[in-house]
Amino acid sequence: LARVVARTPDSLSDRPRSARSRLSPAGTKMSSIMQYNGAAIIAMAGKDCIAIASDKRYGIRNQTMGCQMKKIFQVGDKTFVGLTGLATDMQTLDQKFRFRSNMYRLREEREMSTEAFANMVTSLLYEHRFGPYFCEPIVAGLGGEDGKSPFLCGMDLLGAQVRTEDFMVGGDCTEALYGLCESMYRPDLGPDELFEVIAQCLLSGVDRDCLAGWGCVVHVLTPEGVTTRDLKGRMD
Repeated sequence: LARVVARTPDSLSDRPRSARSRLSPAGTKMSSIMQYNGAAIIAMAGKDCIAIASDKRYGIRNQTMGCQMKKIFQVGDKTFVGLTGLATDMQTLDQKFRFRSNMYRLREEREMSTEAFANMVTSLLYEHRFGPYFCEPIVAGLGGEDGKSPFLCGMDLLGAQVRTEDFMVGGDCTEALYGLCESMYRPDLGPDELFEVIAQCLLSGVDRDCLAGWGCVVHVLTPEGVTTRDLKGRMD
């Protein structure tokens, strides 16, 4: 006698292979590794100044683990780098950036310029193109011959550069951040005005994303120095 075995039509084993490959063991769709910890970063250029801001949330997917995550690192007197992506790779890249900038300072007996630092970051990321770091850096600083010209540069995880003269965004909620920056940004803003614009853009942008937020930090760089402000945001 032939034995009939009942099978559940919607079980995981009955789904096509292409469908099974997109699902985790729990049957839920997995997000990108770039969104595993969550981040949101904006860099803006003003008149002889730049500002760079990031959120403070550290999470594992939708679970928030902390609200004091450092995502912007100062390298030299006139250079900042913001990192979005996987938190462990962010910390590894920060250590490598500091090591290479210190070696440059010892060898050349001068500080690395912002343009040179961006090219160094590109070289480091491209060296690991077959096993890349899951980070997308944003380099912001003051460069040029007079040391006052704003410099903004964004990269993907392989080091391909995109340079701009107004603003650069990165992280999980780039669509919302782009729209806010395009509507609020104006050229040749002073340091105080630039701080107000970038702070409002970031706080409003992360309200539309559950993977970023929980306050933010803003660094404003001028030829005279750096001003850092911590802002409170929604904690829900």
